[in-house]
Amino acid sequence: MKKITLLAVMLTFGCSPAFAETVQDHFKTVTKRIPYTETVCNVVDVPIYGNTSSNTTVEDIIGGAIIGGIIGHQIGDGNQRKDNRNAGAILGGIIGANKNQKQEGIVGYRQEEQCRNITRYSESSEDVYSHSTVSFYHNGQQYTLRFKK
Repeated sequence: MKKITLLAVMLTFGCSPAFAETVQDHFKTVTKRIPYTETVCNVVDVPIYGNTSSNTTVEDIIGGAIIGGIIGHQIGDGNQRKDNRNAGAILGGIIGANKNQKQEGIVGYRQEEQCRNITRYSESSEDVYSHSTVSFYHNGQQYTLRFKK
């Protein structure tokens, strides 16, 4: 390989011979990232949902019945008003009794182990061939050529 390089140098710079002073190989460091999977587990608090309302009180039932009776009394006329008032009071009492039954929320927490896969990377470094240089003199001037083997 060195002879071919010197022949190329001689052809480039004319027929007068040129003598190589040094031929040197150069290397570079290459870092490789190698992926691997790791399972990571943590204990977390998971909410528990349930009825958060307090018990139904007598005030809730009576308040619903009164409001229902007033609204029912406004509908219709004569005896029909009386029937509507009674029906409104019954429905209002039922609604008042159930108003706290539908409130859902977090009533506590339970601990649970949750795992997930994470991709991590390990690194390895290695010196690999990059290129070579040849230095020589021709007519009193120093030249350096870069080439690959």
